[in-house]
Amino acid sequence: MQPAPLPFYRKLCYAVGGAPYQMTGNALGFFLQIFLLDVVQLEPFHSSLILFLGRAWDAVTDPAVGFLISKSPRRRLGKLVPWIVSSTPFGVVFYCLVWSTPSDAMPVSLKFLWYLTMYCFFQTSMSCYHVPYSSLTMFLGGNQRDRDSATAYRMGVEVFSTLVGSGIQGQIVGGYHASMMKSCSVPNGTLYNGTSPGLTDTLENTRRAYVIASVVLGSLYCLACLILFLGVKEQPGPLSPLGRTQLPFCHSLRLILGHLPYVWLLGGFLFMSLAFQIAQGIFAFFCTHAAGLAGRFQHLVLIMLVVASLSIPFWQWFLVRFGKKPAVFVGLSLIIPALIVITVVSHNFLVFVFMVILAGCSMAVLYLLPWSMLPDVVDDFRLKNPNYLNLEAFFYSFYVFFNKFAGGLSLGISTMSLHFAGYRASDCTHNPSVILTLQILMAPVPITLLLIAMAIFCFYPIDEERRKQMRVEMEAAGHWVKNENPG
Repeated sequence: MQPAPLPFYRKLCYAVGGAPYQMTGNALGFFLQIFLLDVVQLEPFHSSLILFLGRAWDAVTDPAVGFLISKSPRRRLGKLVPWIVSSTPFGVVFYCLVWSTPSDAMPVSLKFLWYLTMYCFFQTSMSCYHVPYSSLTMFLGGNQRDRDSATAYRMGVEVFSTLVGSGIQGQIVGGYHASMMKSCSVPNGTLYNGTSPGLTDTLENTRRAYVIASVVLGSLYCLACLILFLGVKEQPGPLSPLGRTQLPFCHSLRLILGHLPYVWLLGGFLFMSLAFQIAQGIFAFFCTHAAGLAGRFQHLVLIMLVVASLSIPFWQWFLVRFGKKPAVFVGLSLIIPALIVITVVSHNFLVFVFMVILAGCSMAVLYLLPWSMLPDVVDDFRLKNPNYLNLEAFFYSFYVFFNKFAGGLSLGISTMSLHFAGYRASDCTHNPSVILTLQILMAPVPITLLLIAMAIFCFYPIDEERRKQMRVEMEAAGHWVKNENPG
């Protein structure tokens, strides 16, 4: 028996709900590192600790939230939606506090604790939002094709939201970063030494711009949550009853990590995400300090995200026509020549534009394919383990964790590399080791990680033939449950 088709409005409202995660995540990914180093003026060592420890905190919160959701009962508003709605106010407040700047008189140790605490609180709030939201994919109703379609809508909106988030943040703060670089014209050759009122005003204006950008994105965060709440109702299925799991944490963990397709997908996703996020996190620094494009990197980010957003329909067609695994290999291959050219060319904005267009096409694959493949893995697990139900949030929580862990690891690697290379925020010109470090982080490291990811995906066992087989088995399971429970 075929389930009722998924209406368009539900797909769209569901897709809009993914905007907060990508808006805030990409704003943090593109700008937090340069904010902490050049605006707050923390040392690279302290910055890397904040970024890495904040993401390491997700090692606890994401799986813990997933387990708590699997143990929570289904209420009048559902099982997942209450988590999403209740976490939103906290996420907005802590996001704004991440971008606020304490007094310059505050000791460095207290500044470090302030940003680490706010960052960890925000990550916890986002876990309480995004883990149930991503699990909601399995409870929208419809069939396998409807679910893939809803995922494509979601990825399209999420890429567009990265465009909105990074565009708003970049356009608000990018000009101020350019003004700060112009301050290098002062005789002592260093930035914001605190003796010139003009330099102090420029820094204060930059800090104010970051706060304004965070308030704008926080308002969009609330709006997206409201649309999701009004437009999406949870739909339990034959193998997804939306009840409480009766399994203890360790047993649940052993079950999902013992499912081989999930392990291969996690491994490929980790290395792929790590590659993209290292390049993403270092891109503003590279353009500012190595490529001679200070004050223009925000336009390149905007172009990249526009192209990624427009590429989603093409990749959705490609995966339907040729399959999901071929789409991964073709899509990831596109960014490799782009990274090489970006590294060897400098002071040429037009060349960078063409390369970020190519990178944007590849970035769309990162957004669409892993989240389109995960529901197949969950279906495969449920068909092979029909007695272990209500573990969907657990699957998605570890997936979210690996994405966030890759982000924290990438930022930690890049900032620690800059620390050992001798980077100082007050320098107008940097020694050759800093430039070389930026070049290595921009191309050789991400390319190596992408090749490892593609090698792992070679072993991913769920191809199009297995998906067709699962679709038949799921329809048979739904028919059997319907006959067993006619009331």
